[in-house]
Amino acid sequence: MAQLHVITGAGGHATALPIRRIGLADLKDALARGLDDFVAMPSHAVFLCLIYPVVGLLIFRLAVGANVLPLLYPIAAGFALLGPFAALGLYEMSRRREAGLDVSWAHALDVFRSPSIGAIAVLGLLLVTIFLVWVAVAQSIYVAYFGYKPAAAMSGFVNQVLTTPEGWGLIVVGNFVGFLFAVLVLAISAISFPLLLDRDVGAATAVLTSIRVVLANPFTMAVWGLIVAVLLALGSLPALFGLAVVLPVLGHATWHLYRKAVEPDESDRPRFREPSSRPRRPAAEFPASLFPSRSNDAPRS
Repeated sequence: MAQLHVITGAGGHATALPIRRIGLADLKDALARGLDDFVAMPSHAVFLCLIYPVVGLLIFRLAVGANVLPLLYPIAAGFALLGPFAALGLYEMSRRREAGLDVSWAHALDVFRSPSIGAIAVLGLLLVTIFLVWVAVAQSIYVAYFGYKPAAAMSGFVNQVLTTPEGWGLIVVGNFVGFLFAVLVLAISAISFPLLLDRDVGAATAVLTSIRVVLANPFTMAVWGLIVAVLLALGSLPALFGLAVVLPVLGHATWHLYRKAVEPDESDRPRFREPSSRPRRPAAEFPASLFPSRSNDAPRS
């Protein structure tokens, strides 16, 4: 029964949610709102996203140290495939700000209280699987052009890729295959994670709705994908530290894009409870204060 809920949500079956046609003006407004969210909550966004440049630098060091230079670019580029899942905390912050709720950074973890957390985890695992498949495919493409011979040092490897027919073929084929992976991830996750965070609809409905939004707005969503790719490329300079700004802005903007692309249904939106405040107890009661106690109004024997 729990597995069925993960796939179909509270309704017990995948449903076709009403979607909207969106245009370039909607993309511009979503980005503007995402930037406004970032300006309003900069410490939260940077706190959540500084891990990306750090991990990127670690990946770079790993590639150099482990002599896996051919995978450095595919890993760095493919890391963006995990972005829709990794930005869950940013969606939650935008959701709370839109609803007029408290936006302190601790609430970014409220996603774990979502009724759809199982479906969110399943889709996240799907993106991780796609990322690993992409890395394996990228390795196979490299081997097809250069064989199993270990790559030279960084300068020699770059020269080999940029100045030889094999390197040009690797660039063209690798980027084309990477583009196909990016289109796949865009189709299944463009709005699925914000939707799951907002409603208890299940993984099947979320993915179906995301694909329907892309098919109903092919040009607009293609432009959105291009905007994401360009901003991520710019954010990678210098040394990936620009991602600390680009990623939160895109994460917040994705929430607003979802709100524009899918018709709202207030009756389906789960209301997360605000954490209840526990009454303060005197230090003299330690360690008894660590354990639940009866209400102060309860009669004592």
